Order: sequence, then C-alpha cells, then structure tokens
Amino acid sequence: MTDLPTFTAADVESQPTIDLASFENDDAVDLGLIAVQVIREQNLSLAVRILLRGDVAFQAKLKKTGAGNDPWLAGKAAVVDRFGEPSLLVKLRHQEAGTPFEERTDVDHELLKAHGGSSPIRVNGEVVGSITTSGEPDVVDHAATAEAVRRYLAGR
Repeated sequence: MTDLPTFTAADVESQPTIDLASFENDDAVDLGLIAVQVIREQNLSLAVRILLRGDVAFQAKLKKTGAGNDPWLAGKAAVVDRFGEPSLLVKLRHQEAGTPFEERTDVDHELLKAHGGSSPIRVNGEVVGSITTSGEPDVVDHAATAEAVRRYLAGR
C-alpha cells in the first residue's frame, strides 16, 4: 500500500462501532471471518484478534504476522478496554490536543498502546470486547478493522 489513509478524530468518531443487544462467540467468529476476508482482499499482512469478556474468541495471523504482533494486539485492545473507544481515536484526540499519548506518565506504555487497529464491541452500550488488527502501519490496521466492522453490521 503506497498511499496511507489519513484520519482525524472526527473521521473516526463518525465510523460505526458494534453496539448490539447481544454478541456471543459465534458472532465473534463471524466478525473474524469477515476481517480475514478484508485482509485477504487488500493483500495485507495482519493479525486479527477478537476478545470477548476477557477471552480470545477468534484469532488469525495472516502472511508475515506472528508472536511479535501479540503485544500490539493486547496493547491496542487494552486501550479500548480502558477508554471505551477505538484505539486510533484515543491517539488522535491526544495528538489534536497537543498532548501525545506517548507522553502520558499515568499509563504503562508497555501495556497500553494507543495506535490504530482496535475497536470496541458493545452490548447495550457496555464494552464487552474488541476487534483488533496489527501488522501494518496503524492507520492501515484501523482501516481494515473499520471495514470489517462496517461489513459485519451491514450483514446483520
């Protein structure tokens, strides 16, 4: 991919996220398979992980991804869990406020990685999990996750 996508906080805020009356393991697998389809269509080297109530409900590692992606998958998902918003949105809000997330001293940056690629999964407004991708530049990770979410919601 030669031209990287660009996003503002407002762009990310306007994108759909999952908030349904229920979301179970079978739903996680359906979403994960859609994400794999997006990754393959776009010829990306991405890992995808869907956490549901603290458990890995779906994971796939495509192309050159591997164990090195695990800390990124976990760190981006931890941002979603803590802040309740897409990981890229957390990053962009900090940047737009002139206070980069990486400069925060009140978070463990080994555990929390405010980089694009993770989006919350909510049930009746409560965050119960996340879908996270890792392996490409973070804006590409975010775009793939957002497309998977969009397709999943369109199919419901």
